[in-house]
Amino acid sequence: MRILHWHVHGSWSTAFVHGPHTYLVPVTPDRGADGLGRARTFPWPEQAVEVAPAALADEQVDLVVLQRPHELELAERWLGRRPGRDLPAIYVEHNTPRADVPNSRHPMADRPGITVVHVTAFNQLFWDCGRTPTVVIEHGIVDPGERYSGELPRVGVVVNEPVRRGRVTGTDLLPRFARQAPLDVFGMGVEQLPPQPGMATFEDLPQARMHAELARRRVYLHPIRWTSLGLSLLEAMHLGMPVVALATTEAAEAVPPEAGVVSTRVERLEEALRAFLADPELARHAGRAARAAARRRYSLDRFLADWDQLTKEVTG
Repeated sequence: MRILHWHVHGSWSTAFVHGPHTYLVPVTPDRGADGLGRARTFPWPEQAVEVAPAALADEQVDLVVLQRPHELELAERWLGRRPGRDLPAIYVEHNTPRADVPNSRHPMADRPGITVVHVTAFNQLFWDCGRTPTVVIEHGIVDPGERYSGELPRVGVVVNEPVRRGRVTGTDLLPRFARQAPLDVFGMGVEQLPPQPGMATFEDLPQARMHAELARRRVYLHPIRWTSLGLSLLEAMHLGMPVVALATTEAAEAVPPEAGVVSTRVERLEEALRAFLADPELARHAGRAARAAARRRYSLDRFLADWDQLTKEVTG
């Protein structure tokens, strides 16, 4: 099967293109948001093929996988065919609703010929998709391997654009956590964070290096208030890190009790950070449980099998 899909979310796309199909990935000269092409910080398999927009009209496309509302018009303009009418289409909803919760109307609600895939059950619960068919396909992770050493008594956090996203990503909580434990923040745009005692930043490291550095930290902190489910959390669990997380959106489903501490009480999370930093064996034990849980629920094989089944159903 030949599937058109934009490179929007790096870790999700990396998992997606490991499937058994050919993945047509738009690329533009500037490699902008609508033409990022193949990943350049993580090796993608050969079946992910870059295609210029001008060449798409002549390509055989069996399925369009949309991830942003404007891609519906973009696909019709580039292909000369209307997704959902002239060829099968799936819309992947990566995000929690941002307004009028819980009455949020999904942009694909009541769209004929389109199936909406939610990456978490939380998303499916909170988005109103009307008569549009919906299904949940949970994340899958390319396993980075059990790399945890926890040798540094510091806390690791991964967040992209924390200044712009603010309270959504719990940025306002970082100084408070940094007063309890040394904090290392990884991701894009973290160098824009105001300097804080006890907090260091690591700007946009290549994924392999970030995983290696993260695994040296004693514990992983997930301070996110309102995003779907951070893939960095699942990657940290795969690394074998114990987790301390806000019990918001899907985190309480993803992190079992034996893998760390999940709570809406910030004081409880502060206590957990101090406990893991003080007791390396406690941290290692929770980290092993986190890795086992992540491999059971968020394996790449399960993810690809779910997607293969859905693509067969949608394309007939």
